[in-house]
Amino acid sequence: MSVLIFAELDEGKIKKSSQEAIFYGAKVAQMTGTSATAVIIGQADESELASAGRFGAAKVLHATDRDGGPAKLNEPNGMAYATVVAAAAQQEGSKVIVLAKSSLGDAMTARLAGKLKAGLAANVIELPDLSNGFRVKSSIYTGKAFAFNDLKADVKILAIKKNTITPEETEATATVESFAPALNDSDFVISVKSTEKSSGDILLPEADFVVSAGRGLKGPENWGIVEDLAKALHAATACSKPVSDLDWRPHSEHVGQTGIKISPNLYIACGISGAIQHLAGVNSSKVIVVINKDPEAPFFKSADYGIVGDVFDVLPRLTKAVQAL
Repeated sequence: MSVLIFAELDEGKIKKSSQEAIFYGAKVAQMTGTSATAVIIGQADESELASAGRFGAAKVLHATDRDGGPAKLNEPNGMAYATVVAAAAQQEGSKVIVLAKSSLGDAMTARLAGKLKAGLAANVIELPDLSNGFRVKSSIYTGKAFAFNDLKADVKILAIKKNTITPEETEATATVESFAPALNDSDFVISVKSTEKSSGDILLPEADFVVSAGRGLKGPENWGIVEDLAKALHAATACSKPVSDLDWRPHSEHVGQTGIKISPNLYIACGISGAIQHLAGVNSSKVIVVINKDPEAPFFKSADYGIVGDVFDVLPRLTKAVQAL
């Protein structure tokens, strides 16, 4: 009975958050004396599928289009994907299912739990404690507290919080098997008509470094200094909600309670006061640097490092320092 891990693809590549999930699932498999199997849905090269072995998966079940018809499984679909993963779990006899906490994962977990009559823990941040049952630690209240979940159902689903597990890579490869579970038209009641990807080389939810700015930039025409620093750091760019509401930046860059929630290694906030709604989306960052000319800005209370100064003076100097390094 293997531990089953659902791994998401982005343009045919396994997402970083899913690499973390595979590594986590492989560790659970070691703890329970079994093996780790990844299920991957959509188009990907054989070598990319086999690369799941680098993070601990012994086998990959690969599901693509059904009946040779339209590419229905190549676009993320929470209903259809949940059916595929549930079928894989039943085939493998998996009692533990692991996936990354993400928008797609959120669309799947409750459906999976219903299909498999499973217990579910989200935002998991540590390996389970098996000394007295099956207990996992989760981050709750937007990172302000922790919960310990005792999962007593026969099947257990764990949604892993991004950037809390550091995967270790090996040279191993996984065996790849085609997987074609039975799917019904009801699995495609929700269909993806089109997909518009945000611009930029680095996906914001997957980024290790993020440079974000708020109304302190005074207008969209000044965003070049933010992009220059992001380019120097190989970082993604983000913004506060007022900035996206004003159409200074696309809504896909909005981070906060009502936007994208991120957990980068480094988050640099430029000209953002630090409202509680913004903090809710970024307070899982490992290091927060705040740049603001107002020394009383609330964000400084949550910062690991603070720079009191004008962003128009500080950012160009910081970019030059990064480039020099």
